Amino acid sequence: MKTVMAIALGGALGAVARHFISHWSVVALGNGFPWGTLTVNVVGCFALGVVVEVMALVWSPATDWRAFLTVGVLGAFTTFSAFALDISILHERGEMLQSILYVTVSVAGSIAAIFAGMSLTRAVLQ
Repeated sequence: MKTVMAIALGGALGAVARHFISHWSVVALGNGFPWGTLTVNVVGCFALGVVVEVMALVWSPATDWRAFLTVGVLGAFTTFSAFALDISILHERGEMLQSILYVTVSVAGSIAAIFAGMSLTRAVLQ
C-alpha cells in the first residue's frame, strides 16, 4: 500500500506540473500548434532519461521512491515518456524489429482508436 500511495502522490504532482507547463507553453508559443503537449512530452522524456540513468548508475532508491518518480510524477506528467522508455529498452536489447513494430502499432493504433471512439460516439449520440 505504501507504493500505491507514493504513486498517487507523485501522480498528483506530475499532473499539476503537466497543467502548468502545458499552459505556459501555449501562452509563450501560441495555440496554433499543440505546443503544450509537445513540450511536456519532450521534457518528460528527457527527465525520465535522466532519472533512469541516475538510478542505474549512482542511486539505488527504494521501490517506493522509484515508483513515486517514474510511475507517479513522470507517468502523470506524460505517458509518452513511458512509451519512449519502452522503445529505448527494446533498442538497447538490439530488438530493432520489435521496436519499429511497437512504434508503428502504438502510433497508428492509438490514432485509429481516437477516430473509432469519436465515430462510435457520434453514431450513438446523433
